[in-house]
Order: sequence, then structure tokens, then C-alpha cells
Amino acid sequence: MNAPTEPAREATDPAPADSAPPPPPPPSTPNGNGSRPWGKATRNIEEGQFLEGPRPRRFELWRIMRIAAEFLRGFRQLHFVGPCVTVFGSARFKEDHRYYALTRDVSARLSRLGFTIMTGGGPGIMEAANRGARDAGGRSIGCNIMLPMEQQPNPYLDEFVEFRYFFVRKVMLVKYSYAFVVMPGGFGTLDEVFETLTLVQTGKIRDFPVILMGRDYWEPLLAFFRERLVAEKTIDPRDLDLLTITDSPEEAVDRIAEVAQQHFGFIWTSRPKQSWLLGER
Repeated sequence: MNAPTEPAREATDPAPADSAPPPPPPPSTPNGNGSRPWGKATRNIEEGQFLEGPRPRRFELWRIMRIAAEFLRGFRQLHFVGPCVTVFGSARFKEDHRYYALTRDVSARLSRLGFTIMTGGGPGIMEAANRGARDAGGRSIGCNIMLPMEQQPNPYLDEFVEFRYFFVRKVMLVKYSYAFVVMPGGFGTLDEVFETLTLVQTGKIRDFPVILMGRDYWEPLLAFFRERLVAEKTIDPRDLDLLTITDSPEEAVDRIAEVAQQHFGFIWTSRPKQSWLLGER
């Protein structure tokens, strides 16, 4: 007959000194339930709340009203700027860089045609474009986006409009522009290029010149389009015609002027009058 077994006892020995501590609990979210948020991490608390996914209805209504108010403010401030050409490019190029000089030249030529030069309002290429407009006695506008790292407006702006939301700013740039001139730049510049190409390719906007300035900078990207996208049939070969790539300010300006005159009947005789009743004066 087997001896009765002793019931199992709970271990009371201390854990080894070198054992790893238990992982910390997941951080709680603003709703206090300890669950992980739907959205993405961001340094801005308000943006983090916006990206969390479903929120209380009153919160979503307030957000809609805030976005609508930003659209309204943009429409009012840009209503009198005249027909624009938006110039994109890196904020990192200094005054002695060849792309700075090229931007200043092409912007001055566009200003002499009667276009308002629109940029992000910051340094580098943006400053060069606004400065070129100033050189030619033209008008220039800066449409800035609020970022964690504060960006000061350059000294060559006639008006500076600041936006909280990237998508509102993008709507304004397309709405008031006849063309985009794209100088060498980084992710932000590429973002504007590809979004605009998508709008043209899908027929959301038509007859909208996208001019890439700096052939040696952009040619590897065009080669990728030809050798990969066209070869794999992810775009049509004729989609490459949506872009004009050049080193010549004369060619860039002639292309924009041709589209503006032939497709839009570009004749700028007088600006819309500002209304005293609407607080525009």
C-alpha cells in the first residue's frame, strides 16, 4: 500500500536575485480603462486624441467645427491673393546654393507675368521663391503648417497664413494655384508631388502643370518610374507626361503661361474688392 502523498505546498522561496522583474502594465489612455488606443503615437496630445479612433460624439462635433473654421479662415485670407503658382522645395538650402538662385530666378519671372508666388513661408527654397517675387515687385504668400519645431516666416512675405491641419493647407495650395514648381526637396516635397499627380491622374484636377526643376536631382526618380512602375504596369507610360522636368526657368515659365492662357483664359485685370461689411478691410 502506497503512502499518502503530501499535498502540494505553495512555493515560498525567494526569487533568485538576478531574475528579471515583471513587465510593467500597459499605460492607460485618456479614457482611463487601460486599453491600448486605436491611433498612432504623437508628441502632440490633441493630435493623439484625434488619432485614437472613435471618440464621444460631442468631441467629434467640436473637431468638425474646428476644421470647418480653419477652412473658412483660409478661404477668407486667400480670397484676394490673385492667381498663384506654388513653389515647393527644401528648407535646408542656403542663400549660396545653386537651387536657391534658380528658385529666385524662376519666381521673379512668374511674378512678372502677374502670378502671386505661394510657398510654405519658411527658409531655404521657400525664402528664395518669396524673395524672387519681391525682386520683381510681385506679391508672395506663405502658407505655413504648425509643427513641433517652430518655423519662423521669412522676411520676404506679403502675407502669412498658418494652418493646424496638413490636409487643409493642401486644399488651399491646390485651390488657389495654376501650377506647382517643385525644386529639390525631401519627404514634404515628395508628398506634395505625389498627391498632386494622383489628383491629375484620376481626373480630379485637369491641365495642372507640375514642373520639376533640377534635372540631375529628379532624373533618378523618373528612371524609377520608367524602369519599375511602367515596366510593372502599375502606371501607364503616358502618366509620365504629367510631369515636366527642366533646368530652364524660361521653359518652366513658358509651360505655365501656355496652360494658364489656353486652358483657363488667364487675363488678370483687377482683384476682387474687399468688403467692409465682412471685415475684409
